[in-house]
Amino acid sequence: MRVEEVLAVNSYFTRTLISYPSDGLTIYGFMDIPQRSIPPFPVVIAVHGYIDPQIYSTVDYTTRYADALARAGFLVLHPNLRGYPPSDDGPDLFRVGMAVDVLNLIALVKDQAGQAGPLEAADPHAIGLWGHSMGGGISTRVMTVSPDIRAVVLYGAMSGDERKNFERIFGYFSDGTRGWEELLAPEEVFLRVSPIYYLDRVQAAVSIHHGEKDGGVPLAWSQDLCQNLRDLGKSVECYTYPGQGHTFSGDGDALFVQRMIQFLDQKLIGR
Repeated sequence: MRVEEVLAVNSYFTRTLISYPSDGLTIYGFMDIPQRSIPPFPVVIAVHGYIDPQIYSTVDYTTRYADALARAGFLVLHPNLRGYPPSDDGPDLFRVGMAVDVLNLIALVKDQAGQAGPLEAADPHAIGLWGHSMGGGISTRVMTVSPDIRAVVLYGAMSGDERKNFERIFGYFSDGTRGWEELLAPEEVFLRVSPIYYLDRVQAAVSIHHGEKDGGVPLAWSQDLCQNLRDLGKSVECYTYPGQGHTFSGDGDALFVQRMIQFLDQKLIGR
């Protein structure tokens, strides 16, 4: 990992532009390092939702959640993921490439935490995920693969069933302009790549949050995931938010932030 430049400094944290390698690509993003507590810091990888890459900015709408976590004492890594400038683009059918970018970032934290360099202050034994919308779907995939993730916050997350995601993206979000490669995939592929069929592998504790008036991602998807995890005996908590849409605001948003910090405190720090 490399620090490219300092983006912001305040009394709570320092935000830097970072880059790292991922399967031959260079991925950019930002890192928030706390200023008011003593390292090593638990790590949260925050994964943003879908934004048109042509208008995407590294400091995007999810930055306020990353900053809230940094103020609470977490070292936050917020990758742009492939295809989001200035990151390189690369293969990404079913957003598997983006999941690979997150898995490679986890591997870097495990390898470089505690050593001189950008990740010196990171705790390699306390890694969590936070994902909104598309980022929630990516986080669902990653938590079925990585044994190194201890806690996952899913916020208005896309489905763990890639057939449902394809139908929503192709027919609802893009009016048939996105998802053509997935349209051509045989049904067997959807079964093989959908994390909903591999939830028995999940080792992390999971916290699920969804607005009851989400007009983009169906509330039922989070409810189904919650029930599936409970049926498997996994550690999961589930919240719905009356009056809240796909991105929360007001008192509902404040409650969500409070809950996500309490959950990550408990699961990553034990306090």
